[in-house]
Amino acid sequence: MTRQGINQGTAGNISYRIEDGLLITPTSLPYEVMTPEDIVSMKWDGTFTGRHRPSSEWRFHRDILKNRPDVNVVLHNHATYTTVLATHERGIPPFHYMTAVAGGHDIRVSKYATFGTQELSDEVLVALKDRYACIMGHHGMITLGKSLDKALGLAIEVETLAKMYVHALAIGEPPHLSAEEMDRVIEQIRRMSYGNAPDLDHVKDTPKALA
Repeated sequence: MTRQGINQGTAGNISYRIEDGLLITPTSLPYEVMTPEDIVSMKWDGTFTGRHRPSSEWRFHRDILKNRPDVNVVLHNHATYTTVLATHERGIPPFHYMTAVAGGHDIRVSKYATFGTQELSDEVLVALKDRYACIMGHHGMITLGKSLDKALGLAIEVETLAKMYVHALAIGEPPHLSAEEMDRVIEQIRRMSYGNAPDLDHVKDTPKALA
């Protein structure tokens, strides 16, 4: 994330599903000095083992992985353009067809809640319903994936979309693609496994859920 320019310092955190729980990055440890031994192992009940405390955001990592068996990775960062939209409590509408890489017609923004709280976890679960990414109000972004590469690739795509949308807003709110067109795009992504897009096999069975 740091090399790609979508995170900085000790901001952000990452988790990975394991049997009976998850692995998660520790709190307040710079990524450039982090080693495998620094990663924290956590059970679903919130107990953990390791030489560090888990990220303060462990609640939404645990809750997302418990509620989303279709993903193995939760990635959170404070990418600049996405966070610009977050400060305005603004999601990303279907102004560009690639918005569909997050699994639906738009990328939602969650209501603000204090970092590290159960309230924040509850809010992001709502924003992530039928989606693989969301913007967190006054905070940053979350992306999901079956693998670390998928989650990172999607985070880069979301930040790119956010950058394009912010620049487009300088001219005015851009036209939005229709729901029918976004359905066609989602189907194309599902069939072609486009780029860094997540697997969208669920779209075939429940297309109206993504409207």
